[in-house]
Amino acid sequence: MSLRVTTRRYLDMVPRPLDSVRSMKLKLAILLVASGGLAFAFFWSQIGWLPPRTTITALLGALIFSQLLAHGMTKPLREMTAAARAMARGDYTRRIPATSRDEVGELAHAFNQMAADLAAVDQERRELIANVSHELRTPITALRAVLENLVDGVEKPDPATLSTALAQTERLGLLVGELLDLSRIDAGVLALDREEFELGPLVEEAVAEAEVTDAATGRGIRFAIDVEPPGVRVLADRGRLHQVVINLLDNAARHGPAGGEVGVHVRTMGDDVTIEVRDEGPGIPREERHQVFERFTRGGRAGGGGTGLGLAIVRWVVDLHGGTIAVVDPAGGAPGGHIRVTLPAR
Repeated sequence: MSLRVTTRRYLDMVPRPLDSVRSMKLKLAILLVASGGLAFAFFWSQIGWLPPRTTITALLGALIFSQLLAHGMTKPLREMTAAARAMARGDYTRRIPATSRDEVGELAHAFNQMAADLAAVDQERRELIANVSHELRTPITALRAVLENLVDGVEKPDPATLSTALAQTERLGLLVGELLDLSRIDAGVLALDREEFELGPLVEEAVAEAEVTDAATGRGIRFAIDVEPPGVRVLADRGRLHQVVINLLDNAARHGPAGGEVGVHVRTMGDDVTIEVRDEGPGIPREERHQVFERFTRGGRAGGGGTGLGLAIVRWVVDLHGGTIAVVDPAGGAPGGHIRVTLPAR
């Protein structure tokens, strides 16, 4: 055991008789008077006498000087108290000037970092409520309109009408699934059910689902699949990997132009497998590429949309599989945004 740890444990066992004193200034004054009194008592025992006037003047000077120094020493503590009370009311903008290099300065730095983190969490909470409310309103409104038309007899329950209602219901289910995944990310609990399977059929299922969703929105997106070699296999959680492809297709369809094409390209690269989803939109600027996989990053391209959770969940799933995800430059200077997922084949 190190000397520092031993000393710290010993000091923690020392009694704290000044804990009942509610003022730091008063504690410093008591400390100075007590230490000064002990010093004068020692000199008196050695010399035999002390000038009373000199003794009283020295003690008074020490008390006044200690109060002047204590005012500056305790000012950050008073500011932290006021800032903490403001944070309890929802104001996270206050910061404490951290100019000293002692323990109080370190506490001020830690307090400012805590305030910044709480402000970020509060902003994320507000954005989550706003995004989820916006995303819920659209399918609920569309589903309500379909059901009202069916009840009023304006439309008949034919396959096309029921397909529209089903698509909106699936959109609601996707949103709820994202929220549940977000809670699992925060809790850090998820077990992957790995199995070896072909990627081609999984990509085809995801594209078929994306085509149904696109038909409900009427954007006319064309989806293309390119798997090479055709029988490429991967060891992964089928359900989670399906979620990755679906979220990437949804992101590409949102940010690509209406009537454009979204391509899914699967390749082998050494011992790894890559899944690249490409759209024909304006692409992702380099300065924004490090943010697209963060929570609540919706982007301002092609109308935005979404909760800002899809790509964050994709990165989470890819990390669980030991893979990587990144925005890559389009080959040959082609337009659009290209996102590549790299997974270990084994």
